[in-house]
Amino acid sequence: MAFRLITLNLNGIRSAANKGFVQWAAEAGADCMGVQEVKAQHDDVAGRFDTLGDLQGHFHYAQKKGYSGVGLYARKKPSEVIVGLGDAEFDAEGRYVETRFDTARRKLSIISCYFPSGSSGEERQAAKFRFLDLVYPHLLALKGQREFILVGDVNIAHQEIDLKNWRSNQKNSGFLPEERAWMTRLLDQAGLVDVFRRLNPQPEQYTWWSNRGQAWAKNVGWRLDYHLATPGLAALARREQIYLEQRFSDHAPLTIDYDFRL
Repeated sequence: MAFRLITLNLNGIRSAANKGFVQWAAEAGADCMGVQEVKAQHDDVAGRFDTLGDLQGHFHYAQKKGYSGVGLYARKKPSEVIVGLGDAEFDAEGRYVETRFDTARRKLSIISCYFPSGSSGEERQAAKFRFLDLVYPHLLALKGQREFILVGDVNIAHQEIDLKNWRSNQKNSGFLPEERAWMTRLLDQAGLVDVFRRLNPQPEQYTWWSNRGQAWAKNVGWRLDYHLATPGLAALARREQIYLEQRFSDHAPLTIDYDFRL
């Protein structure tokens, strides 16, 4: 019994495809795969990237070309697909797709989500805080109704262990005290679980490396990509892997195997 769930920020699906992503994804054994920063529109994806092996894709595209966008690939047909959060600002940016796999026994969602980056300046940091304010009550309400695993690029390194140079990054987006406090609240008060950290408490476990300098070669990274699960599902997590053998993006794929079936 195993459910394999992968998440990867593609930094452009066409770019990732040129680096071997499609073949790797088709052979990775995933039951579901969340992708972020698709950076493509429907016409770019249809017939090329809407399936990966026997996985069928469900997407939320940004209105702006070459920007954001998320997808969730699933081997099994969902009972329902929900695109967007019902918020005009962020739904225009293509940040949320939820696939539901409901049975008589269980209500279950797998979500692919791309949190805004605030690194380009104060305006985008303000937008990031608006998104955090929006998504927190959404996830809290969802947790009251169903089990779920949200995968994606959260653009927050939670603890000092989650980035190489934490001392020099305390005033930088992605490691701001307010962002870290939000994540603590999501885990401690809302009761979601950072599944990777439950399985792997080791340092230097990163999923993103800057393209500047020698960040990749020197493993100067950040852990920005997460599986955030309701407690019952998190308790079924068995194995984790950050895939480093090939590079499809400035992010690495994060795989977690769970002891259940859809």
